[in-house]
Amino acid sequence: MRAEELAEAKRTLRKAMGEIRAGLQADHGTDARERLRDTGLGFLDPGLSGTVSGFYPYGSEIDCTGLLERLSGAGWVTALPVVLGPARPLEFRPWRPGEPLETGAWSIPVPGETAGSVVPDVLLVPLLAFDRQGYRLGYGGGFYDRTLGRLRAEKPVLAIGVAFAGQEVEAVPHGDHDQPLDWMLTEQGAFQFGPTTGQVP
Repeated sequence: MRAEELAEAKRTLRKAMGEIRAGLQADHGTDARERLRDTGLGFLDPGLSGTVSGFYPYGSEIDCTGLLERLSGAGWVTALPVVLGPARPLEFRPWRPGEPLETGAWSIPVPGETAGSVVPDVLLVPLLAFDRQGYRLGYGGGFYDRTLGRLRAEKPVLAIGVAFAGQEVEAVPHGDHDQPLDWMLTEQGAFQFGPTTGQVP
């Protein structure tokens, strides 16, 4: 697929999935937040800990702050991503649910500069759509693709897409620079991408 065709295919899917996700949030948002919290990250390794980056829900995104609260209580260092500028990787600043936030790019709440920065071991990644090959549709800025490319060149990291189950599509248009996910977590459970794909309730 040519670059122009790929960009148009992504734009078309973004529009459709934005409307679908808004409906899913209206119908299932509160219940989904609690289900994510109840699932936790035990499907990775019950003894795993470290630094996990989540996201503060923007628009109709699924709310993973309850999950971050649980992980913080279990000993994880929790953080949120911060957009530093166009074409730059994300920065991650430590944050525990309940701590104050400032207004960042696109009016998304973020920790202030005085929070410092951390390098995550696990990233919880927001999205508009995902497929069973591990590809996600983001918002078009490329922030997570750039960030995952940089982090994966430095050390092992896990990228977990977090979304409503109803955001799954047959195929997400993707190019060479699109970074695949390792796991998917929805209100219906978690599953791993690749030859060992299997549902974890």
